Order: sequence, then C-alpha cells, then structure tokens
Amino acid sequence: MMKVAMLAGGFGTRLSEETTVRPKPMVEIGGKPIMWHIMKIYAHYGLRDFVILGGYKVEYIRDYFLRYRQRRCDFTIELKTGEVDWLEAVAEDWRVTVLDTGGATMTGGRIRRAKHMLGDDSFCLAYGDGVSNVRIDRLIETHHASNAWCTLTAVTQPGRYGALRLTDDRKEVKGFREKGAADGGMINGGFFVCEPQMLEMIDGDDTVFEMETMQRLIAHGRLGSYAHDGYWQSMDSLRDKEVLEAQWHAGAPWKIW
Repeated sequence: MMKVAMLAGGFGTRLSEETTVRPKPMVEIGGKPIMWHIMKIYAHYGLRDFVILGGYKVEYIRDYFLRYRQRRCDFTIELKTGEVDWLEAVAEDWRVTVLDTGGATMTGGRIRRAKHMLGDDSFCLAYGDGVSNVRIDRLIETHHASNAWCTLTAVTQPGRYGALRLTDDRKEVKGFREKGAADGGMINGGFFVCEPQMLEMIDGDDTVFEMETMQRLIAHGRLGSYAHDGYWQSMDSLRDKEVLEAQWHAGAPWKIW
C-alpha cells in the first residue's frame, strides 16, 4: 500500500490563538483535527498507511493517536485487573506512524528524516493544514504517467500566495512568481506524489522543500503538476479556521467519504 507522509511539525505562528497549545494540524474543524479530515480524504481512496512528520508539540499528536480508541469507543473495564473489553471497533482502519523530526527542522529536512519509513516506492505527501476534494486517484495516475520525481497539485487561490508558472498543458512546473494571470494564478495546493529519487535533492535539516528542493526538481525537469479546478482551502489564520468551520456545518465540500 502506498504510504502518505504528512507534514505536521511547523509552529503555525499565524494561527497563534490556537497553536500556543497544540500544533496547527491538530486544530479542530467540526470537533476533529484538520489532519484527521485530510487523512479521511486519503482513506477514501484506499490509502491508509500514514507517516506523520511531527516536530512542534509532537507529544500532542502522539497522545491523540495513542488514545484514539479510548476517546471513541464504549468499553467495560475490570478495575481490579485493568482488563478492558471494547464494546465496539474503531471505524478508521489506519496504520499511523508518528515521527519526531525535530522542532526547528525545515520542511525538506522533515521529509528526508522519514526516508527509512517511506521505502523505495512512490509515496504521497501532504501538508497537514489544508483540505480539498482533489481526486487523489487521478493525481497518482497523472504522476505515474509522467517522468516527474514529484507531482504537486496546482489549485486556484487568488490573493496572497505566490503563483506557479506552468507549461501550457499544466503538467509541469517551470517556475514561481508572485502573481500570474496567464496560468490562472494557480498555486501549490499541498497534495503531492513523490518518488524516492526526490529525497536525494534534500541536503539536510535546513533544506526548505518549497524552495531549494522544488527549484532543483524544476532544473532537472522533474517537477510535475496536476491541475485541480475544484474546492481547496488552507487554514493559515483564525479567519480561515472560521471559514472552514462554517463550511463544515454547511456540508463540507471536502467531505468525500
């Protein structure tokens, strides 16, 4: 089964109202961490083997998954022996590995530190703070039909993000710029498929995946793109959280499960 690595170690300073007590991927939408929502998206496509790349407050993530069953399932306990009889099963058939990739490690370094867990096959990679109704199966198909070592999902989000410069068929990334009308202002949406060769383009803990690594991939003609014209929303601020919360109660465009 293809593994899904998830970046979950940043400080989330622009969401400090929440992240002073928990890492940003653990900020809740509809009573569940946003990371849970992303994992549900992948699980919908049969991808259930997750490698969480933790750092800042990684103990919060560890505690969440260690106590996952206790929080959700009815049980009977024999207090004298401590024996627990679970009265129901957990709905999520997931395998979750939680790694501490360092408090100050950059995104590229976090991915490289997980090399021993990712193996020698293609793997998915995701940010732990954005949701979408992206077709993960089509993303994977697009990647495997290309010669890319990394394929990102290009999404439309006007405003403050730096735009991607894409080829005419929108299947390869040629560069980055602050704004771009010709390519519809598409940006990196944080859903990737990668080959193990990509890891060799990460020097160490100080390497920023979105800068040095992607620029090297572009220079080698190995950074592909999958254009997604549907729903996408990141959670970078308290306002974004409020938008996602409202959307969840209105039907959640990303809830494909």
